[in-house]
Amino acid sequence: MSDDRIVVGSLAGAFGIRGEVRLKSFCAEPADIAGYVPLATPDGRIFRSLEIVGQTQGSLIARVEGISSKEQADALRGTPLLVERSRLPALPDDEFYHADLIGLPVQDAGGNPLGTVRAVLNHGAGDILEVVRPGGATFLIPFTLAAVPLVDIAGRRIVADPPEGSL
Repeated sequence: MSDDRIVVGSLAGAFGIRGEVRLKSFCAEPADIAGYVPLATPDGRIFRSLEIVGQTQGSLIARVEGISSKEQADALRGTPLLVERSRLPALPDDEFYHADLIGLPVQDAGGNPLGTVRAVLNHGAGDILEVVRPGGATFLIPFTLAAVPLVDIAGRRIVADPPEGSL
């Protein structure tokens, strides 16, 4: 995926039989995703209109241009929705787009490598960095100031102090 595009949501399959889709929004305010149209898919498809028509547990319900049947909606399940980075708002110094964190090397305060960020997870209690060690094993670090005192996007590194027993 190009570094100049950011995933702002994904299609999560059909809702009903008339082509409405379940839509997972990764925006701070989920409904804000509608303001980013046109939305692109990694394979180049462009959705020029999106109308939010409801909400269900964990997702929005939307009508999306070009999706008019349950089968079309289900065929697109899991499809990421992308926008150009330049269209997104600038973030405060202590906030980051997940795409900027994934792939960054993680080191301890002494500069010893711990691994590389594979994913940013959130299961309701706050963000967690999934870090993969050179051998392939993974560990989790809470994405808090105490556990991750430094995120240096420009310097391409994260300094972490993982909780006892997490490595």
